[in-house]
Amino acid sequence: MRTAAILPVKRFALAKQRLGATVPDDRRRELAALMVRDVLDALVATPSVGTIVVVSNDRDAAAAAADVGATVIADEHEQGQSPAAEAGAVYAQSQGAERVLLVPGDCPALDPVELEAVLLASVGERVVIVPDRHGSGTNALLLTPPDVIAPSFGPDSRARHQSLARAAGVTPVLAHPASLLLDVDTGDDLGALNQRLLDEGFGERGVRTRAWLRRHGAAPSHSPR
Repeated sequence: MRTAAILPVKRFALAKQRLGATVPDDRRRELAALMVRDVLDALVATPSVGTIVVVSNDRDAAAAAADVGATVIADEHEQGQSPAAEAGAVYAQSQGAERVLLVPGDCPALDPVELEAVLLASVGERVVIVPDRHGSGTNALLLTPPDVIAPSFGPDSRARHQSLARAAGVTPVLAHPASLLLDVDTGDDLGALNQRLLDEGFGERGVRTRAWLRRHGAAPSHSPR
């Protein structure tokens, strides 16, 4: 099955503003760029991902995409993650993709082996939702075909995506690959990622982000909500 991964990337100067109280602006921009490169590396290493589409107006993001042979389309309106993800899905479908994986650029611990297992196990499923570590958000969305539902990321998006699937006559499936549960929006998220990457020794995963964490550290994490 022809699978395209869609990676919406906000301009790095605007990314991760909720980290502002924890991470200075220059380091925040650097972190956002490094996480995107780590996610791209993981997608390239996932056998079932045939095409990678980066939707962004950021020159550095475009350069990172070019380095791995990904396609870049302009995020012309910059209206947020959901419209950018949908634009990428529309493009991928026009190029022959049978399904799309909508994945964020802030899950640098992403494990290609785990992701491949999800993709193989999900053949035949029309809507697969990967929640965040709190269970309320959506860290990835696998759609077959790419237009089965419109993505609707943001607060409480897991339940919203489930409702959209049911309204389309589809039974949604939840998947919980551990390495995709950790996105980075807050200092608490950064602390949880710090524990995972540094304390558990993730080998070749998230190498750029891990190096950044070793240089700059992270806020301590608390128990998941």
